[in-house]
Amino acid sequence: MEKRTLPVIGMACSSCAASVERRLQGIDGVASASVSLATRTAVVEWDPEKTSPEAMKSELNKIGFDLLTGHQQSAEEVERREYSSLKRKTLLSWALALACMYCSMKGGMMQETLIIALLNLWFCGRSFYTSAVGQLRHGITSMDTLVSLSTAVSFVYSAVLTFMPASEVSLHPTFDASVMIITFVLTGRLLEERVKRSTASSIRRLVGLRPKTARLVQEERLEQVPIGTVVAGDVLEVRAGEKVPVDGMVTWAASFMKEDGAYVDESMLTGEPIPVLKQRSSKVMAGTMVQQGTLRFRASQVGEQTALAQIIRMVGQAQGSKAPVQRIVDRMAMVFVPVVIALSVLTFLVWMAVGGTAVLPQAVVSSVAVLVIACPCAMGLATPMALMVGVGKAADRGILVKDAAAIETLRKVNALVTDKTGTLTIPNDQVDFTKASDLEYEEREALKPHVHEAVEALSAADIDVYMMSGDSDEAVSYWAKQAGIANWQGKVTAQDKEDLVRKLQAEGRVVAMVGDGINDSQALACADVSIAMGQGTDVAMDVAQVTLLTTDLRALPEAVALSKRTVSMIRQNLFWAFVYNLVCIPLAAGLPRAFGIDFQITPMWASGLMALSSISVVLNSLRLKRR
Repeated sequence: MEKRTLPVIGMACSSCAASVERRLQGIDGVASASVSLATRTAVVEWDPEKTSPEAMKSELNKIGFDLLTGHQQSAEEVERREYSSLKRKTLLSWALALACMYCSMKGGMMQETLIIALLNLWFCGRSFYTSAVGQLRHGITSMDTLVSLSTAVSFVYSAVLTFMPASEVSLHPTFDASVMIITFVLTGRLLEERVKRSTASSIRRLVGLRPKTARLVQEERLEQVPIGTVVAGDVLEVRAGEKVPVDGMVTWAASFMKEDGAYVDESMLTGEPIPVLKQRSSKVMAGTMVQQGTLRFRASQVGEQTALAQIIRMVGQAQGSKAPVQRIVDRMAMVFVPVVIALSVLTFLVWMAVGGTAVLPQAVVSSVAVLVIACPCAMGLATPMALMVGVGKAADRGILVKDAAAIETLRKVNALVTDKTGTLTIPNDQVDFTKASDLEYEEREALKPHVHEAVEALSAADIDVYMMSGDSDEAVSYWAKQAGIANWQGKVTAQDKEDLVRKLQAEGRVVAMVGDGINDSQALACADVSIAMGQGTDVAMDVAQVTLLTTDLRALPEAVALSKRTVSMIRQNLFWAFVYNLVCIPLAAGLPRAFGIDFQITPMWASGLMALSSISVVLNSLRLKRR
């Protein structure tokens, strides 16, 4: 099976994302597909023998969407091109909107206003119609359907009035409504895209760590080569102030501070501020920077196999994954647009039944306003935007989250089981453990920095900490006391760790497991939230939902706190998105006028409010960055 994050072009609302996801999941050979509106990506797992990205692309093209199957750089180029095109259309739409307003205020210029509205529909709104028609052929509805219907109804109604004999015209055309709907919708999308580009800063910052070239050592000659030409086994040289281009093993290193070693700054990946000494046989990672000295190393992992590339992929997949609550929203989105269309038709019929042709303008205005204002954009963005920002913030702090479900579950954790060696303590590198068994504990293992503070913070959050170790009871007791952990057990096996996790779960506890070794993988697999140390084994990191790149264990309570803030933000966003629809749909339908109150949300203002609701969700989510 192969799994990749692929950019999707053409999605505008949660209905679009749900349609794309359903289409991908229906392709033979696709095991799973999760589509995110916020990141405009699809995380797809498929069987290469049955299907391919190109086949998926072809299927999405049939319903008006596109899938980028190239590399990340091409995706960014397409995003920039789409953003520039959207910006041009928005500016043109505003120019035409101002011209339409001028003609409307001056009066007697109905034909001129018609031409302006037609130009706006053709040059600025054409994409709404082509997308809506393509989707309707396959029984799919989306925001484009609502925009197309509302602007078409408004334009046709106004055009009929324009060409009616003057003596028969007692109604006012609403060309300005069709123009302003498109203008406000485009403006809303432009602002959303602009803000979302900033939320992707964590990914772009990681991508920016990758150097474009490498210095290849060929016998005694050095040659600058493109990074894409480097293969495993090549020997590369990196000097002070330069970034390591790929992962590898040091063959030689020297600096003015140490003859047989160079110092590398790994803070951008691990969060550790102190440069790390690299000597012969030390491992170096792509994206880190040589701070002092020069080193040569043999490339081991290149391209998409480097640790940095895997981190970028993990963060991207996590930002594109879905929390359980989002699944509910997606199911609602699939029926939301048809329901809105039904409400719009019902609004029109009720007004006509009550007042007949005398209230035709009111019936048209109200039905069009309902179509526009009830667009599910804010509802669709509520969860993914908060998750996108939360996962990005976690990555900035050295906390890599694999999937959104972990974000939702972390906030509920009330018991944390942790390994000792490698997780809470680190062996003394100066000790020969084959001859030094009679040394005191503090001479053999050091406690990692800030462990005591991390345990105190977890306890303050009502999380009980349990230490499990295969070491002797005396050693475990000593280190548990040093760390401030009351619950501990020594001489345990991998099965004992799993048994404790299951015992706590049977008591109704939500359990997080922290480990770094193969013997922790059983407990990691059965825990509600599994957390691996970045310096641990590949098995532990593969099983874990969260990986800590930093050795500072204060990241644990910070991850829990971030989970609580992210879920709180999701709830806020969903609450206001639903309240917006509950309040605005009756106002757009003209309900106040049924009670003698002269108030109406017109289609023009409906489009503005709809755009504002989406932008407010995005801006509210961005508050996570500052907390």
